Amino acid sequence: MADRESMPYDVVIVGAGPAGLSAAIRLKQLANEAGSELAVCVLEKGSEVGAHILSGAVIDPKALDELLPDWREDGCPLAETPVTDNQHWVLTKTGRRGLPHFLTPGFMHNKGTYTGSLGNLCRWLAGKAEELGVEIFPGFAAAEVLFHEDGSVKGVATGDMGVARDGTHKPDYQPGLELHAKYTFLAEGVRGHLTKELIRNFDLAADSDPQVYGIGVKELWDIAPDKHVPGRVIHTQGWPLSETQGSNGGGFLYHQANGQVALGFVTWLSYTNPYLSPFQEMQRWKTHPAIAEILEGGKRVSYGARAINDGGLQSVPKLVFPGGALIGCSAGFLNVPRIKGTHTAMKSAMMAAEAAFAAIQAGRTGDELEAYPQAFEASWVKSELSMVRNVVPLVKRFGDFFGSGLAGVTMWLENFGLKVPFTLHHKPDNETLWRKDLVPPIDYPKPDGKLTFDRLSSVFLSNTNHEEDQPVHLTLRDPDIPIAYDLPMFDEPAQRYCPAGVYEVVGAETGDPKFVINAQNCVHCKTCDIKDPTQNINWVVPEGGGGPNYPNM
Repeated sequence: MADRESMPYDVVIVGAGPAGLSAAIRLKQLANEAGSELAVCVLEKGSEVGAHILSGAVIDPKALDELLPDWREDGCPLAETPVTDNQHWVLTKTGRRGLPHFLTPGFMHNKGTYTGSLGNLCRWLAGKAEELGVEIFPGFAAAEVLFHEDGSVKGVATGDMGVARDGTHKPDYQPGLELHAKYTFLAEGVRGHLTKELIRNFDLAADSDPQVYGIGVKELWDIAPDKHVPGRVIHTQGWPLSETQGSNGGGFLYHQANGQVALGFVTWLSYTNPYLSPFQEMQRWKTHPAIAEILEGGKRVSYGARAINDGGLQSVPKLVFPGGALIGCSAGFLNVPRIKGTHTAMKSAMMAAEAAFAAIQAGRTGDELEAYPQAFEASWVKSELSMVRNVVPLVKRFGDFFGSGLAGVTMWLENFGLKVPFTLHHKPDNETLWRKDLVPPIDYPKPDGKLTFDRLSSVFLSNTNHEEDQPVHLTLRDPDIPIAYDLPMFDEPAQRYCPAGVYEVVGAETGDPKFVINAQNCVHCKTCDIKDPTQNINWVVPEGGGGPNYPNM
C-alpha cells in the first residue's frame, strides 16, 4: 500500500447531510463565540453537497430556528413554500376517504412546517458552513475507520482513486488521504457502512432493538398549473399495500415551489412476501384515480430512492464511542408517524457539537463524549420520539386499520402526559420473508411510459454514474448463496427489492442460473444491505463522486 498523506483536524465529520453540516456550523459558532480556533472538515461522498440527499420533504424548522434564527430572511430555499394545507387519505383500490385532523394530536398537523428539497437546503447550509471556515470536501468517500493503539477512533481515510476492477492501479491512481481528529462524527445517513463497523466494533447496539427500515421511492413531477397548490401536503395509507398480506407503508405528495410536486411511496422493509417490489408498488400507487388525476398532463423530471430509519427510540444505539459520535440518521432519529427526521437529525448534531467543543476546550481528546447522550436524554428529541415509540410496532402487528387506531390512542395518551407503560420491540427486516411457496406471486401491470415507468428509465433520471472499471462496491460474503439458497427459497428477492435494477438472475430458463450485479446502476439506497435474507450483500462505498446526482430532491 502506498504511503498516505495525513491531515490533522479538531473534528472530522463524515457526511454533508443536514446533521453533518449542522454539527460543523455549531462547532464554528461556538469557537467564534469563545474567540478560539477550531479546525473542522466535512467529507461528502457525492460529487457535490446534496447530490446524494433524498427526502420527501416536509421539514419542521425547530432545529433550524435554533441553529440559524435568521434563515427565513437569509436566502434559505426552504422558506419558499410553507405548508398551507394538510391532508391524510385512506385509499381503497378506487376510492379514498380523508382522515379528520381531530383524530390525531396537534403535533401531527404540520403547522409551521415547510416543504421543499432537502438537497437544496443542504447546499445552502454548506454555504453557511464555509462562511464560518468549515472545510468541505465533496467527491471524497470515507472508506476506512482509523484507530489508535488503545482502540479509540483516530479518524478516517478516504478511498483510493484510480483502482481497477481487478484491484490493480490505473495510471491515474491516487492513494486515499488520512484525516486525523480529536473527535470523529459519523453523519453518513441511514445504514452507513462505517457506522455499521463502529456499531459492531464497540457493541453500540447491545442495549437497543435492531434498527428497522423502509424504502422510499420518489419522483419529481412538473404538473399542470391549474392543479398545483403551493404548500399542499397529502399523505396516504392503505392501497396498494393493503392487497399484500404482511406489508405496510404509505404515499406522499407535496406541492412544492416552481409548479412541481414531490411524490413517493414508502414500503416498510418488514414485508413478508418475497415477490413484493417496492418500486412496482410505487408505480401502482400512482394509478389510483386520486393520484393520477393530479399527475395527468404533467411530466416526470427526476427519480431516486433511499432507505429510511423506522425503528424509533427503541432502536437508537449508544451514541458515543471512544473518539467520536453517531449523529443524525446514522443513529436513527426519524419520527415515523410525523414522517420527519431532519429537525431531530440537526438537533442531535448540535448537541454532539456542543459536547465535542467543551471537551476540546478542556484539553480532552479521544474519549467518550458523555455530555452528548446526557443532553439527548434531556432534549425535546428524546421527548418527541418517546411519544411515538409504539406506533410502528402496533401498525406492523395489527395492520393499518386496527394498528393505526391503537397507535392513535397511545399518541393521544402521551400527548396528554399519560406515559404508556410499555414499549414494543422490533425484529430485523432480513428475518421477515416467508418462503416463496407459502405466498402468492404478485402480478404488477406493465408500465405505460406516461404515468408508470420501468426501473432502468427511472435510474437514467437519477443521473447515476459510476466509473465502470473500479472494484464492485456491492460485495457478497458468499457468492454461492444467491443461487444456491435465495433462489429456491425466496425466488431471489434482490431482483425485486432493489429499486434500480442492480440485481438479476440470468440463465434460469436454460437451467444454468447466474446472479448478476449491475453495480453501475446503484442509487445508494442501501435496501440490499438491509433486506438480504442472510445478510450476504455488503454495501461499501464506491470511488468518491460515484452514485446519483440529484438536482432538486
